[in-house]
Amino acid sequence: MIPNLARKYSMVKRYREIIDTLLKYEFFYLAEKLGVSKTWLFKTKIKQKYRSRAAGLSRPERARRVLEDLGPTFVKFGQILSTRRDLLPTKYIDELEELQDSVEPFEFDQVKNIIKSELGYNLNEVFISFQEKPFASASIGQVHIATLFDGTDVVVKVQRPGIKSRIESDLDILYNIAGFLEEYIEESRYYHPKEIVDQLARTIRSELDYTQEARNANVFHNNFKNNPNIYIPHVYDKFSTRRVITIEYIDGIRSNDLKEIEKNEIDPNKIVTYVTKAFMKQVFEDGYFHADIHPGNVLILNNNKVALIDFGMVGYISKELRYALIDSLFLITNRDIPQFLDLLRDFDIISGHMDTVALQQDIEFLMYKYYGRSVDQIDTPEMIKETFSILRTHRAKIPPNISMLMKAIVTLEGFGSQLVPNFNATVIAEPYAKKLIRERVRPDKLAQGAFTELINVIRAVRKFPAQASHILSSAEKGEFLINLELKWLQQLVYQINTASNRIAFSLILSAIIIGSSLIIQTGIEPHFWGVPVIGLVGFLTAGILGLVLVIYILRSGHF
Repeated sequence: MIPNLARKYSMVKRYREIIDTLLKYEFFYLAEKLGVSKTWLFKTKIKQKYRSRAAGLSRPERARRVLEDLGPTFVKFGQILSTRRDLLPTKYIDELEELQDSVEPFEFDQVKNIIKSELGYNLNEVFISFQEKPFASASIGQVHIATLFDGTDVVVKVQRPGIKSRIESDLDILYNIAGFLEEYIEESRYYHPKEIVDQLARTIRSELDYTQEARNANVFHNNFKNNPNIYIPHVYDKFSTRRVITIEYIDGIRSNDLKEIEKNEIDPNKIVTYVTKAFMKQVFEDGYFHADIHPGNVLILNNNKVALIDFGMVGYISKELRYALIDSLFLITNRDIPQFLDLLRDFDIISGHMDTVALQQDIEFLMYKYYGRSVDQIDTPEMIKETFSILRTHRAKIPPNISMLMKAIVTLEGFGSQLVPNFNATVIAEPYAKKLIRERVRPDKLAQGAFTELINVIRAVRKFPAQASHILSSAEKGEFLINLELKWLQQLVYQINTASNRIAFSLILSAIIIGSSLIIQTGIEPHFWGVPVIGLVGFLTAGILGLVLVIYILRSGHF
C-alpha cells in the first residue's frame, strides 16, 4: 500500500514538472490540453514569470529545450521523433536532431559499487587502472577509460543509478498522456501517439540493456571481419552485463576534425567512400544497419582505416523491404505513379480513405522533378525530405524502420558533405542496388519465391473449408456480421435532412398563402380597411417566413 502511494505521489510530482516545463517555454496550448486552468489571469502570471526563458526562441527551439529539461526519456522521445519526417515539418526535425544528452556525472563510489554488483569483482580485480573522471557523461550512463590486466585499453560504460525506474515512471506518464490525446483530441489521432510511445519504450528499454548493445557490436564485428577498411571494436562479454559494458578503446581522429585530417595527410574521399560502402553493405546485403553515423561515431585510424563505434541505435530492414526501396527509386525516376501507389498500399503506407487524386498529383509533380536524371544528379536527402513532406501532408503512415533508414541516409549524406563537397551517396549505392536486382532475378531466387508462393496457396486451400464452415455456421446462428462503411454517408444524410426540412417549410408557407387568399375572398370579419384581418395576418406571417427561408438559402451558398 505504502509503495503504491509513494509511486503515485512521485508520478503526480513528475506531472507537475512536465506542466511547469511546458509553461516555462510558453506551450500554453499543450498545458491547457493536459488540464491546466485556462484563466487569463493565470496565463498572464505565468507569462510574466517565465517570459525571459522563452524570449527570442522559435517554437522548434522551445520544443527542444522542453525535452532536454525533462531528461533522458524525453530526450530519447525527441530523438525518435527526429526520425519521423512523416509526422513533423523539417524545421522541427532539424531542431530535434540537435538534442543534447549531457548531464553531471554521478559519484565514483557509485561507479565502483555498480561494477562490484554487476561483475562480482572489485574494480582493482578487473582493471589495472581506471580513470576516476568520466570520459563522457550522458543521462543513461557515463563512460570511463580503463586498462585490463593484459594491458588492453578499454572504455567502460556504467549505467546511472536509479535511471531505469525513472524512465519506467516517465513511460507510464507518456502512455497516459498518449491515451488522453487519442481519446479527447481528435486531431492527435493521425499521429498515433500510443504507437510512438510504444516505439520509444522498445528503443529506450533496449538501450537500458547493455547486453543488447554488445550483441549489436558483435553482429557488426562479424559482418566486417574481412573488410580491410572498416574496424569494429571488440566487446569483452566477460566484463559486460545489463548495466555495464566493456569495449575496446579506439584511439582515432574524429572524422570532423579537419585540421587533424589535413595534418596527418588523410584522404577525405577515401574515408567517405569507405564509410558509405560500409553503410550500403549494411542496408543492401546485411539488412542490419548503424542508424547513427555522425562524426562522433566515425573515428579515423592509421592508413585511412575507419572505426565505427556506438551500436546503441541500429535498424533492421527485411529483404522484401530492400526490394521495395529499389522498386520505389525506379518508379519515381520513371514516373510510374500507379505502380508507386500500389507499392505504398502494399506496405500500408496509404489507405483507401485518402484522397488519392490529390496524392497522385503531388507525387506526379515530384516525379517530374527527378524524371530522366542520372543517379549522380539526384539530391537524395532533398528527395527524401520532399517525399516525406508529401506523405505527411496526406497523412500517410510510415513504418518506423523506414523512417529510421531515411534519417540514417540523410545523416550519412551530411557526414559525407562535411568532408567532401558535393558528396552523393547515391552514386556509391548504385552498384549495391544493381547487385541486389541481379540477385533478385537469379533462377534459384525466382524458384525459391515461386515455391514460397505455392506453399502459401496450399496453406490457404487447406484452411478454406474450415473457414467457410465457420462462416456458414455463424450465419446460421445469426452471428454473421458485415461491417460496411459508406463514405460520406453522414454528410449525405445531413444534406437529405436539410433538403427535407426546406421542402416541409416551403409547403407550410404555401399553405398559409393559399389559406389567407381564400379567407380574403370570403370576406370574413373583422375587417381592416375593408380587408379581413385574419387574411392580412396570414400574408404577413407568410412574408416573414418566406424572408427567413430566402436568407437561410443565401447563407448556405446552395441556391
